[in-house]
Amino acid sequence: MRLVTFSSVDLEQRLGASLPEGRVLDLGIASDGAPAFASMLALIEAGPGAWERARGFAGDPPAAGVLDAARLVLHAPLPCPPQLRDFMCFEKHVIQAFGAAFRMRATRAATPEEKAALLAQAASHRPPPVWYERPLYYKANRFSVSGPGDTIRWPAYSRLMDYECELACVIGTGGADIARSRAREHIFGYTIFNDFSARDTQGAEMAGGLGPAKGKDFDGANAFGPCIVTADEIPDPYDLQMIVRVNGEERSRGSSREMHWKFEDLIAYVSQGETLRPGEILGSGTVGDGCGLEHLRFLEDGDRVELEIPPIGVLANRVTRTAPVSA
Repeated sequence: MRLVTFSSVDLEQRLGASLPEGRVLDLGIASDGAPAFASMLALIEAGPGAWERARGFAGDPPAAGVLDAARLVLHAPLPCPPQLRDFMCFEKHVIQAFGAAFRMRATRAATPEEKAALLAQAASHRPPPVWYERPLYYKANRFSVSGPGDTIRWPAYSRLMDYECELACVIGTGGADIARSRAREHIFGYTIFNDFSARDTQGAEMAGGLGPAKGKDFDGANAFGPCIVTADEIPDPYDLQMIVRVNGEERSRGSSREMHWKFEDLIAYVSQGETLRPGEILGSGTVGDGCGLEHLRFLEDGDRVELEIPPIGVLANRVTRTAPVSA
């Protein structure tokens, strides 16, 4: 199934299933208002029985619940997930992003010697040993979620606007101390994640040795969509193209097969001594070449960013600058 959260002029946010020929089935109507179909999170929490019932509705949709997708507005599939964790699973991105950060610092070096040292670091940088020992992550702001078509108002404290092309899995059934061999059974589905990043602010914060704070935490910074495709529709999540376009121009093309850490690793690691909950989102981190930082080519005011991962679809957002706050 391709599941969406939508609204229209006459309807508040509703749970739907995408149908062929530009139609959406309102699962609330199809189920006669059953609580399990009140929202995406309600459906996920209701468990496999409700998921099968939803598949039945999508396979034989009642006419009363079928809507014209062109008259609807799509929102983030999970407008407020219970938890949101973002990892760094792609070695190429880690190498290139940190190398680019050293090159940026070199442009501001006070002496030729300092510049040469920074450029040498850029050329030789490799992930630290701990990156190969365990999948590293931070907890993102689950309230700062946006969806397809939303405009991201860039925070006034940042000048360097950047995108990050990621694949994300959504947890279906929870649990603790989940074995890696059983981890795929806990995945409900997959969606596209654009981890918008205030690069200048992030660079300053990361020097403190913790994680990103205001570099990632601003309204709308975590964009998801356009739908959640259930796991049964994607038998191999490690064979998906990950494409970035800005204003229609292709900026990069990578593949989920390049993930060093797989979703099974992430689930097994996070669930050690900790219960994963239905509806939690785990981001893959940025695919190699999948952000502007790696190429020192950032976004401009008004740019439209499109992330495409077949068979999930296209997640499109526009960024606009906010005027700096006067001193």
